[in-house]
Amino acid sequence: RKSSLWGPLKELWETVEGSIWRKQPESVHLLDLQLKKNKPYFLSLFKNPPKSAEQREKVRKASTEGISIQGQQGSRLLPEQLLTEAFILSDLFDIGELAALELLLAGEHQQPHFPGLTRGLVAVLLYWDGKRCVANSLRSLIQSRHGKTFTLDLGADLVSLTTRFTDELMAQGLAKQILNLVSDINVTREFERLQKERGLGNEKHRKEVSDLIKECRQSLAECLFSWTCQSPLNKDDMLALIGHLETVTAEADGSLDSVNLALVMALLYCLDVSFLEQGTEDRDDLLQALPLLTEKQYVSAVHNRLVEGPTWKLPGLQAVVRLTWALSLRALSQLPQGAGLVEFTEADEALADQALLGGVFLFLTEGILGSEGFHQEEFYTRRLHALITDFLALMPMKVKQLHNRADEDARLIHMALQMGSEPPSLRKDLEHLMILIGEFYSKDPFGLELALEFWCPSESMQHTSLAGSFLGVALQRPPHKQVVLSKFVRQMGDLLPANLYIPYLRMLKGLANGPQCSHYCFSLLKTNGAPHGENLQGGVSGSPVSWEHLFHSLMLYHENLRRDVPSTDSTQYRHPPIRGITQRELDGLTAFLQLLTTIINWSENARLALCEHPQWTPVVVMLGLLQCSVQPVLKAQLLHALAAFGKSPEIAASLWQSLEYTQILQTVKTPGQRQAAGIEVELNEIESSCEEYPLTRAFCQLISTLVESSLPVNLGAGLRAPGFQPYLTFLRDAVFLPFPTRAYRRPAEKWEVAEAVLEVFHKLLRDYEPQPADFLQETVELQGEQVPAHKPPGHSLMFHLLNDSPTLSLCLSLLEEGVRQLDTYAPFPGKKQLESAVLHCLSLLDLALQKEVVFMDLLRESQASMLVSPLEQLLQGVSAQSRRADHIINIARYLYHSSSNPEAQTVSDKLMAGFVECLDNDEAQEGVDKTDDSDPDKRIARIRHETQIHILNLLITSLELKGPNLALYLLGYEVKKPVSSTNLQDPGVLGCPRSCLHAILSLLQQGSERRSGPILTQQAPHLAELCYQVIYQLCACSDTSGPTMRYLRTSQDFLFSHLKHLPFILPGNEIPSLNQMSWLMKTAAIELRVTSLNRQRSHTQRLLNLLLDDQPHMQHADAELGMDDDSKTVSSFLHFDTVSKVRRKLLSVLDAIDFSQEVPEQLQLDFFERTQIEQVISNCEHVNEQGHTVCNVKLLHRVLVAEVNALQGMAAIGQRPLLMEEVNSILQQVVERNRVRRSLSAKRHALQSWRSLVETILTACPAELIPADQRQLIIRDLLLDLHDKVLSEDAAVELMPIVAGAVFTLTAHLSQSVLSEQQQGAGLEGGSSSGFASIANSALHLILRKLLDFILCTGGGFQRLRAHLYGSLLYYLQIAQKPEEPDTLQTAMSMWERLTAPEDGFSKLQRENLAIIESYGTALMEVVCRDACDGHEIGRMLALAVLDRVLSIDRQSQWLVYLCNSGYLRVLVESLRQDDAALQTLLMPQPPLLKPLYIYESKMALLTRVAKTAQGAVELLCCGLVAQLVECRVFHMLPENDSLRVYGQRDPSGFIPSPLERYRQILLPTLRLLQVILTSTTTHHQQGAAQVLQWLIVHSDTIQSILRSQDVSMGSLQELSLLTAIISKTALPGALDLGQEINSAALLEFQGHIGRFQRQSLSLLVRLAGTERARYLKQIEESGAPGDTAEKREEMEVAIQQVCANIMEYCQTLLLQSSAEAQFTVCLFSPSASEPTVPSVSRVPSLGLVLLLLKNSATDFFRYHDSHRQSLGKLQRLEQLAPEELKELCQGLVSGSGGVEKIPSVQRSVLAKRRLVQLVNNRAKLIQPLLFICNWNIIETCLFVIWRHLEYYLLYCTPIDPKDSLLPGYRGETFNCFLCVDASGGGGLGLSRVSQQDLEQLQSDVARSFTEPLQRKLLEVEGLYSKTHSRHTFIQALTRRIRGLVRHTKS
Repeated sequence: RKSSLWGPLKELWETVEGSIWRKQPESVHLLDLQLKKNKPYFLSLFKNPPKSAEQREKVRKASTEGISIQGQQGSRLLPEQLLTEAFILSDLFDIGELAALELLLAGEHQQPHFPGLTRGLVAVLLYWDGKRCVANSLRSLIQSRHGKTFTLDLGADLVSLTTRFTDELMAQGLAKQILNLVSDINVTREFERLQKERGLGNEKHRKEVSDLIKECRQSLAECLFSWTCQSPLNKDDMLALIGHLETVTAEADGSLDSVNLALVMALLYCLDVSFLEQGTEDRDDLLQALPLLTEKQYVSAVHNRLVEGPTWKLPGLQAVVRLTWALSLRALSQLPQGAGLVEFTEADEALADQALLGGVFLFLTEGILGSEGFHQEEFYTRRLHALITDFLALMPMKVKQLHNRADEDARLIHMALQMGSEPPSLRKDLEHLMILIGEFYSKDPFGLELALEFWCPSESMQHTSLAGSFLGVALQRPPHKQVVLSKFVRQMGDLLPANLYIPYLRMLKGLANGPQCSHYCFSLLKTNGAPHGENLQGGVSGSPVSWEHLFHSLMLYHENLRRDVPSTDSTQYRHPPIRGITQRELDGLTAFLQLLTTIINWSENARLALCEHPQWTPVVVMLGLLQCSVQPVLKAQLLHALAAFGKSPEIAASLWQSLEYTQILQTVKTPGQRQAAGIEVELNEIESSCEEYPLTRAFCQLISTLVESSLPVNLGAGLRAPGFQPYLTFLRDAVFLPFPTRAYRRPAEKWEVAEAVLEVFHKLLRDYEPQPADFLQETVELQGEQVPAHKPPGHSLMFHLLNDSPTLSLCLSLLEEGVRQLDTYAPFPGKKQLESAVLHCLSLLDLALQKEVVFMDLLRESQASMLVSPLEQLLQGVSAQSRRADHIINIARYLYHSSSNPEAQTVSDKLMAGFVECLDNDEAQEGVDKTDDSDPDKRIARIRHETQIHILNLLITSLELKGPNLALYLLGYEVKKPVSSTNLQDPGVLGCPRSCLHAILSLLQQGSERRSGPILTQQAPHLAELCYQVIYQLCACSDTSGPTMRYLRTSQDFLFSHLKHLPFILPGNEIPSLNQMSWLMKTAAIELRVTSLNRQRSHTQRLLNLLLDDQPHMQHADAELGMDDDSKTVSSFLHFDTVSKVRRKLLSVLDAIDFSQEVPEQLQLDFFERTQIEQVISNCEHVNEQGHTVCNVKLLHRVLVAEVNALQGMAAIGQRPLLMEEVNSILQQVVERNRVRRSLSAKRHALQSWRSLVETILTACPAELIPADQRQLIIRDLLLDLHDKVLSEDAAVELMPIVAGAVFTLTAHLSQSVLSEQQQGAGLEGGSSSGFASIANSALHLILRKLLDFILCTGGGFQRLRAHLYGSLLYYLQIAQKPEEPDTLQTAMSMWERLTAPEDGFSKLQRENLAIIESYGTALMEVVCRDACDGHEIGRMLALAVLDRVLSIDRQSQWLVYLCNSGYLRVLVESLRQDDAALQTLLMPQPPLLKPLYIYESKMALLTRVAKTAQGAVELLCCGLVAQLVECRVFHMLPENDSLRVYGQRDPSGFIPSPLERYRQILLPTLRLLQVILTSTTTHHQQGAAQVLQWLIVHSDTIQSILRSQDVSMGSLQELSLLTAIISKTALPGALDLGQEINSAALLEFQGHIGRFQRQSLSLLVRLAGTERARYLKQIEESGAPGDTAEKREEMEVAIQQVCANIMEYCQTLLLQSSAEAQFTVCLFSPSASEPTVPSVSRVPSLGLVLLLLKNSATDFFRYHDSHRQSLGKLQRLEQLAPEELKELCQGLVSGSGGVEKIPSVQRSVLAKRRLVQLVNNRAKLIQPLLFICNWNIIETCLFVIWRHLEYYLLYCTPIDPKDSLLPGYRGETFNCFLCVDASGGGGLGLSRVSQQDLEQLQSDVARSFTEPLQRKLLEVEGLYSKTHSRHTFIQALTRRIRGLVRHTKS
């Protein structure tokens, strides 16, 4: 793929550039390798591999036999076409056929980088690019040498390497090779050859090829130049160089081209000895190395060649070289070592004379200074400076001679003029010298201020700030050379011949260029002024070059010309008056004004001193002259001078007023005036007819300067409506709009005018901030009438830009014109100005877009009658020129200059290519300081970098909009089809163009294969951050995610290669580096999630290993990295100790986030008020694009400066510097605050991304990829590290919430992991010794301690944050909870076994946890209790849950004691009353919020937990819990069951329960709590029961309606079972014996309530056990959903059983309480044992009901027992289960129909096991109570009740004859018999109706029902039950007794 003519050379150049210019680490080694490898390229410079017949044959056969290509296996067949092109290329460049073929293939590979070019054209570019790389590498290597002129500050080893290498090359004849190549390579010739073979494409290609060829020549010439700067050439090379220069010719304008210039400069440096004066430490070494001193033959050869050699083609160049040699000889003669060269040094005078005859100074000005390359190289200017100053210093006699000759010439001319004859033509050497000095020093692109050597400060001026370049110490003597030069400047001006006046002024203008030089020059002109004559001619007495003289002349001109100004009505402009200024005077004045302008431009002091001078008043005089009739050129110069004065704000303000007063631009029309006057006329009449516009340009420059300094609001007040408007109108209507249609003699001037006027517009709009006042129509009073006031100029510009105005159209057509001109790729006059004008246009549009939102908002609010359209809409309009809507395309085309060649490509391809080209730019650099614009390369690099940033911001903004959008298009996605159908490819594959995505990826991929990581992240951190952001956005957006992630994964292996280098640590750039990591981690999280979903396990596994491994060998030995062998051995050698662990990648990323954040200290203010400043700062804050709140520093600066400027009075002016200093410190403080905020938000962002990556790894990735033991260790490490960071002293509180969230997730996963590990049986078989799970107990304890520390360190605030931590704590405590094991019903231990069993791991861990929690004492209790009582709802719920959990394991009851003693328990109890109101709102059909319900449930759960201990229950009763519940009104609000069906207000999602369900959620916790209290209060049982009974009675209506309810839902059955349980313990006659005196009425009422409860309970029993049992069971069958019938049914049956059991227990208690003996018992059931079939007519249930209940219970018991045994059996033989059965079991755990199909078989059996354990446990849970119910409650109770009744009926009851109305044997008490049948006995069949017949019937019925099989069954139940429960039952005894009673016959 890599052609030998290009690939290796490109690599070579990258290495050289990296080591020498970018100073990359470890580059010396790489450079050494590259130089060894590529030495042949340097030795045979630019030589091509030769052709050969053998190669030709090989290539010819490639289409049939194939050819092997390097880097690819096997041979490849190539198409015929390709081979033909290869032969053409081979002939064209005369290169070997194979090399040509390689070059073409490389061209094909690189084609995507050059859209629109064929592979052949790309190959041409690559050929020359390879040559350029060699030349540039050679130049860089030579520049890095150690030498006499400059140093690049490189390492010593690098310098010695390059010096050694280049020395070898030079010894092999490099110099001659270079000179030959420079002569041979010729752009025109190369182009002709290419043209012939069609090797040239469009204009852009031509331009690129010619640029490459030119750069090759230039670099080669600069190689020689750089060499001679550092070290001398040998004799032969020196003579060869002279020989080459002898033949050089000049360009058309007489200047040298840049290549020859470099060679000339190389020669001048060869002849340079001035460096010896500098006295550096290595001077002696340099002397030894200088052949001019050490080799006489060398000097002799050079001398002879220069003195006696032939005449050169350029005599001026020969003169320059001779002068240089003469000066070198003069310098050598002054050195002690030069004594041996006397024979040569004598000739210096003669040589100098020859040089002067050759016109040396003229050639230096025209040939060398005129060359465009001259000012681009600092060392050219330094050498020429040395040449000029050496001539003046070393040859003073020559200078004097020149001076004398000039004096003589001046006299001759004067005489000739007096005689009236032609002046003779004379030599003008001194004039040329002065002009050379003036021209040379007037440009100083590098800011060297070399002209300072010409100024020798006098004693008085030796002020440290103005010290010259020589002044190390303030008062040392200046060097001799400086004294000589300064004398030259002064003496030349003393007796100045008239013909040298102008050159002298021009020289001074050059020497005054610079901040210090201008000051010296100003002083010179000041001290020169002495009393003098009237005018120029008589100016002998005082120096004509002084301020005094010059300003005096100006005033005289003004007075003379003013007399000639006729009245305004005459037409003076057509015929200028005769008296005027001659051309010569004009030149003199122009020269003086230019000098003045230069000085005051640089020196503020000079500006103020001149302006305030009382006699000269320059501003007034100049403005006066502007009104006179003088040539436009002079007026322009005057305006330039005024503009320079206007740079000081103090002068600018008065200058505005003077401008307005003199009406230079007529702003006030006098009535009756026929025509306009002033500058407008000059423009339209004089300048237009001359086709030159100096005056207009100068006026624009003046306005531009003044606008920047100050813009007075009340300009022109009193004469017109005040303001800037007339000036703006003139600039817009007279200058800008007509500029394209005017005629120009000099084409470049067109663009100069445009640039000047657009610059003013740009400044006006830039400084405009829309204000509400701008939109009000204000008027001002003017001469008694009201006229409309002018708006600010920015407002007017905005108005014009937001309408389809001529201004906007012209701006847009200017942009179009610009891009068209640039598309030609040809230089044209005014190109620079055109680019500048275009830049101003774009800036105007940019500013208008920025300000339009505010502008239009204000306009809307003001309701003014202006119409404007948004600029973005106007930009979509149709262009007048092209008739297409292409404004935006024109703007975008600036990114890419290519001819609009419609055949080759469409505009759109060009657009993409433009963006890509900007992103691909190699020269962009970040971090170049804005102020350092002196180096043009750096400035360009900075601008290129900013362009890249803007493009990425454009992509980011655009991606947030709906597709299809610009970003998708530029990034190469489908715009016409759905975006997700895009198939991204490498550029060139399947015709895919190179898009911005490719450019971004190649930017990021550079260096990612090296150990140091991607280069971009270090060199341009901000750019890299945006690149990562774009990629994240593409991966995160659902449309682009698929194609992007596929492409990144397959073609680029992007994520792996970048994550490998995390963390990015960039000292000093932490914000961008954190953001880079954030975006990368977020992208990685998405990738992990996607690969897990798509089951791409290898990808997921690879990334997980990278992020989580702590084994070092994985780092580099990964085969996929494709590392070469040597580096592999290095890495394996470094990691010889593989046992040592390395830090996990995830942890080291966390380390890179610094949790501490230094905060800027408080403002220290002396003048401003702190609170007000803080207020102003907060007013200036806004939210930027990244979502950070930052302060707008520019706005704040404007506000503060306006405040300072508003101060009046002398004191304020004196304080101003101090005030400004304070303003600065405020601004610095604010910048620092912004940085802190950005830094914090970057840390938050990084932490958030880290957290999401961790959470994705734990939740989304398949669990089996990280084994459980590993997973626990990873979570342990992450948790401990997170806590360490967040608990450190200086951790920023802003980061805590994210950490808390992460801790919550991690703890949840830890708990889950430990539990699942135990379920898989790794649990606690090892007993307590092996620790708990894979994670050691000590680690768990450490985690708990840190968690508790974290909770405590959050202090009072941060309740939401603590919610996360409470959640974590709950998860943590869950780890020690014993998991459920299947209860086999056989495993019951005896009580003794339980007490003596060894402690298992769970209890041990629980005990240790508790110890740790208690070690924190009351501080922790206080925090948790406080959170439980008030604050945020979720926080309260979790705090309540934590209390609940801790109380459940707190055996010592320390927490309970604290809860009671600290009063928190009472607070909780009393808060129930407040909850009541909120709960009542919940029962409305549409509840507002369910929060109160959840809090209430949490609270009741906690209270229930408290009530489970006797102590807690007593405390609750003391706190008045039941009393609080009694007062709750919510229990009265039982909703009607049917209402929800009528209104159909079910929540569709099923999330919000129906009102009835909500009511149950409120009632059930209360019932449970009451039940627990009744069970727990053993000692105070009576007190508890009485209070609960009170609650029952208060809410009896509700309770009775529940008991009567016919509803058969799970909820209603739960209600019934709880209620009956409570009633059975409280509604007893004994409950009233409280020993209190209760009056009889209350007692009666109580008894009534209790009686009603008893009646309803028994009728409920009738319904459930008897008549309606079948209906209930059927209803249960139907109600359940098909999936869950079995379980639901079992649960509901249990509930029914429980209700029956409770009621039977109630009956038993009633029987026992009424009397201990059967004969006095109360009777609850009627004496009938027949099974109740229909609802009994009687209100009294019969004994048959009890018998029925007994039978059913016994049957149920066996049914449940069997199914439980089956499940256990399945569990034990899980492996043998059939697949169908497994599937069926899994179905219960997996939702959805197709869910089970997707589960792998391994997981299926795990799921099945989990399901079986669930089933078995459910059965165990159901059967435990059932057995209990069946055995103890129902069976025993039934038997007891039956026995008690039979005993009474059959033994003690005396039957009556029907005739007796009352029962004789009935005791006459009002007894609670038969549920208090009304005393009248009218309540249906009462006991009083019992007859003998009934009793006999009863006996026979019982005997029939209570059969042998039933008795056997009952005994079997007893047997089964006693086996597992160590308890003996009474079934046997009761059965025996009943049997006895039935057989007994009454005597």
